[in-house]
Amino acid sequence: MQKLSTATFINAHKILVTPLVLGLMSFYSNWSTEAFVYLALHGTYALLWLLKQTYFPDRRFAERLPFWIGIGFVFMPLAGYYLAPYLLISRHVTLPPYVFAIALVLYITGIFFHYVSDAQKFYILRERKGLIEDGLFTRTRNPNYLGEILIYVSFAILSMHWIPFVVLGAWVFGFFARNMLRKDRSLARHPGFAEYKSRTGLLFPRVFPVAVATGSMRHL
Repeated sequence: MQKLSTATFINAHKILVTPLVLGLMSFYSNWSTEAFVYLALHGTYALLWLLKQTYFPDRRFAERLPFWIGIGFVFMPLAGYYLAPYLLISRHVTLPPYVFAIALVLYITGIFFHYVSDAQKFYILRERKGLIEDGLFTRTRNPNYLGEILIYVSFAILSMHWIPFVVLGAWVFGFFARNMLRKDRSLARHPGFAEYKSRTGLLFPRVFPVAVATGSMRHL
C-alpha cells in the first residue's frame, strides 16, 4: 500500500472535528450555547491548521508512513482530543460565565502564539538557516508548542472533566517535550545557542534574570 505523509493523517483528524462535533450535538440533542462555543473554537482551530498546512506547512510532517502506522500512531492518538467535545456534549454540561471567559482567553492567546510563531519560523527559515532569536522566539524557544498547549487546555476546561487533561498531559510529556529537547540538541550546533538558551525558556517565556558564562546577570 502506498505510503502517505504524516500531514495526511493529521489533516484527516482536523477535517473530522466539525462534522464530529455536529454529529454529537445531533445525537445527544444538545444545541446549547456551550456546544456551539466548543464547535466554534475547535472548528476554527482545525480550519486554521488546514490553512497553515497550505500556506506555511511544517516540513516535519512531510515524512511518509505506511497507512496502518499512520492510523495507529498518528490519527488514533490524536483522536483522544475528541473526548473533550464528547464529554461536554453528552453530559449536557452547563458552564458558568467565568469558565467561558477563561477558556476564550487561553484559546485566543494560544492561537496567537501557535500560528504566528509557525509563520515566523517558516518564512525566516525559507530565507536563511540558523537560530531564530527575535519575535515570538525572544523569550521562549517553543512558542508554537506553548500556543498549542493553551488551545487544548481551553478545550479541556470547557469539557469540565479531568480526562481531556490526561490526554493533553500524555501528548505534552510523550511528544511535545521529546521534540523540544530534540530541537535543542539540533540547535546546539549553531554559534550563539548557549547564550540564546540562557535567556529563553524551553516552553514558558523566561522573565527572570539568569546567570551567564561570565558570572554576570542578564535581565530579560
